Amino acid sequence: MYFNILFDYGHIQLLHLQFNLSIVLESELFMKKEIIKINKINKAFRENPVLIDLDFSVYDNDVIYIKGENGCGKSTLLKVICGLLDIDSGSVEIDSNYYIGALIENPEFSDFSNIKENLLFLGNLRSKLNIKELENLCRDFHLNLNDKKLLRNYSIGMKQKMGIIQAIMENQDILIFDEPTRGLDDYSIEVFIKKMKDLIEKGKTVIIASHDFVDIGYSRFITMKNGRLYEETAK
Repeated sequence: MYFNILFDYGHIQLLHLQFNLSIVLESELFMKKEIIKINKINKAFRENPVLIDLDFSVYDNDVIYIKGENGCGKSTLLKVICGLLDIDSGSVEIDSNYYIGALIENPEFSDFSNIKENLLFLGNLRSKLNIKELENLCRDFHLNLNDKKLLRNYSIGMKQKMGIIQAIMENQDILIFDEPTRGLDDYSIEVFIKKMKDLIEKGKTVIIASHDFVDIGYSRFITMKNGRLYEETAK
């Protein structure tokens, strides 16, 4: 009986070690701060379901790539997170300490103002704009902040670069992009990738939905299908 107890004790020690290891692995997950909670949201347009029972969380410094076929609900989901669309049921909870910068579909600016007037107007809404940093950011994308040309004379690619700039120019905490490389040349795509990697290093949270995969070092991949979360994987 004594030797059986010793054997059982050794077995318990092994189980205890495995249990502790499991706790450590799980605690690393729960140590990440939840900053966005999507609670079983549903959205329909003219009785056609677009988002169906979507339920997932976004954590601080997550880098998420959302993919799926046209019409699967990617853009609608991003608009809901940004508060641009109401939902029919469920809820979206966002940590109020986090500020969102976003580029959803085609960027909208005043065609009868120049680049500086447009960006300063958007910056004045929150008053956290550093002009020198904005000039450098524009220069990186081969744009001139002091260009007097009206935006109605800008190409789609130039407006797309402005859309990216306005999403990151105020040190926003959560960056959300829908097809960010649409209309960009190869050089501008490389600049975008470098900017994203730099911001991720600084602890920013990034969510990108796109058909054109750009590798910025994703931590999670979400696949949507027919308005539902079809698959979610971690890198």
